[in-house]
Amino acid sequence: MGVPVVLVHGLRVSGSMWRPQVEFLREQGRQVVAPDLPGHGERRGEEFSLGRAVDAVLEAVDGVGGRVLLVGLSLGGFVSIAAAAASPGRVAGLVAASCTVRPAQSLAQVYRIPAALLEVLPDKGLSVNERFHRLTLPDEGADAVLDGGLAMEAARSVIDEIADMDVLGALGSYPGPVWLVNGARDHFRIHEKRFMDACAQGRLVNVPRAGHMVSLDQPVNFSRLVGDAADVVAVREARRGVEGGEGQSRVLEGPASG
Repeated sequence: MGVPVVLVHGLRVSGSMWRPQVEFLREQGRQVVAPDLPGHGERRGEEFSLGRAVDAVLEAVDGVGGRVLLVGLSLGGFVSIAAAAASPGRVAGLVAASCTVRPAQSLAQVYRIPAALLEVLPDKGLSVNERFHRLTLPDEGADAVLDGGLAMEAARSVIDEIADMDVLGALGSYPGPVWLVNGARDHFRIHEKRFMDACAQGRLVNVPRAGHMVSLDQPVNFSRLVGDAADVVAVREARRGVEGGEGQSRVLEGPASG
């Protein structure tokens, strides 16, 4: 069964966006969960905060037991970095996708102004977002996103919370292996080097022919990457146990994925 995998979704969407990865990883015999963050999916109506989101992720981690490979995309990437920094003992490895950008600079430009414009529409921009996903994602990917609903009302509180996050500081405080994964066409790639420099043990993977929603633009490639990362982490965990369990020995390097 190896190391359990916890998948953390992006802004407005829900755990349903991970359907291709959940199916792929479970077919490999892996234990995998994709929780909803506060204010999203089945938790719509709950107030979002970074602290509550981290708590939701760590509850999911505890639910599968043991140390996990934590995988997050966009908002989920920022939350996963925060969760790994808050509780590194529960996170054996981290895949942070589509989030190699400093939030204070990016969120105001990319999300805050469009979110304010969408809020004046009768449906808060729901139909616009639905059409966008239908136009930009494969049919199966769009269905995976939309089946969990779009929490249009969550955008403002999420942006306000994440914009103040010291993401590089949080990433630098996590001692384990990190895979930074981006679609080659993603606009959130602009600070890749800074993020790599912040990692204690970092790898950068750019996925060709993929944009911001890399897990749905290239679902098989992304799923394989997550599976490979889980295998690397499982080997490291086995060696860690042999070399002293919960001791402070340096974690051995595994092969790069991508």
